[in-house]
Amino acid sequence: MRFQLIDQIVDVEPGKRLRAVKHLTLGEEYLADHFPTFPVMPGVLMLQTLVEAGAWFLRIQEDFRYSVITLREAKNVKYGHFMQPGRSMQVSVELAEEAESPEGKLASFKGKGEVEGTATVSARLTLVRYNLRDRNPAWRELDEQIVRGLRGSYLMLRGNG
Repeated sequence: MRFQLIDQIVDVEPGKRLRAVKHLTLGEEYLADHFPTFPVMPGVLMLQTLVEAGAWFLRIQEDFRYSVITLREAKNVKYGHFMQPGRSMQVSVELAEEAESPEGKLASFKGKGEVEGTATVSARLTLVRYNLRDRNPAWRELDEQIVRGLRGSYLMLRGNG
């Protein structure tokens, strides 16, 4: 199962932040197990929603320059209230700093998720981005395929923006 948790990108302030929305529906597969009589979004998926928001910020900011963006570190992760089906989480990530590492370019964010103004998750995230071709030149075409797919997803996520 592959998750794409962000449902809409609300707005982007270049160099600063991204705001997005996650709508939780009872139709999401993982809710059958978490928990059958009290379905709530698992905390790790709330955190993943922040990671995805940070990744979209970087893709948009850098015009999809990198095919791979992954979580390197999550610090100060805090969970608030449960998120139940039928609710929407307002997600925001703010760029804190950028750096270079042997693994690739790093970006740190302050992220938070709220439902109706009440905190559900917050964290400091460090994401790393790179291209597969930097590790194996034969993977250049794979990079291009990934970026084409991400650009298509972005067209759907940005809505009327």
